[in-house]
Amino acid sequence: MFVRTAGERDLKAVRELLVETWHATYDDIYGVAKVTEITDDWHSIASLRARLEKPRSEFVLADDGKTIAGMAFATNVDDGKTVMLHQLYVRPAMQGRGVGGLLLDEIENAFPEADKVRLEVEEKNAKAVAFYIGQGFSEIGRTENCGKDQSGIPALIFERPIVWAD
Repeated sequence: MFVRTAGERDLKAVRELLVETWHATYDDIYGVAKVTEITDDWHSIASLRARLEKPRSEFVLADDGKTIAGMAFATNVDDGKTVMLHQLYVRPAMQGRGVGGLLLDEIENAFPEADKVRLEVEEKNAKAVAFYIGQGFSEIGRTENCGKDQSGIPALIFERPIVWAD
C-alpha cells in the first residue's frame, strides 16, 4: 500500500469509495435516503474536483496499484498552525489494516508548520471514534453543523498535537 496525491483521473474511483463507505457507515444512523442526499452533494465529482484545486490543502489516496483503499483531505487553517482534517475514509473491506494511520501520517507531513490536527466525527460512528482515540485524539468540543454550514449534523470535535521528531 502506498499513499499518493489524488488527481483528476482518480475522482470517479474516490466518489465510488466515498459512496460505499458512507452507506456502510451511516445508513443505520441517518437512513439510506439521507446518506444518498449527502453523498450526491458532498461527494459529487464537482465537489471532489474543487478539493483538488483548493489552496493550502492536501488530498491523498491509499492505493495498492489496483484499488483505492482510502482517501483523506485536509486544509491548513489558523495561520498554518492547524491542520483541519475534513475527510479520512477507508473502504470497509480495508479497515483495520493500518490504512487510516498511513493517510493520517501523510496529511500531517504535508503541513510541516502545523502543531495540531483537528477533525469532526459523528458520535454514533463508534469505529471512527475508537480509531481517532487510538491515534491520540481527544474531544475538545461539539458542533451542530458537521461538514458544512447549516448541515444540521451534530459531531464531536477532536484534536491532537503534532509532535515532530528532531
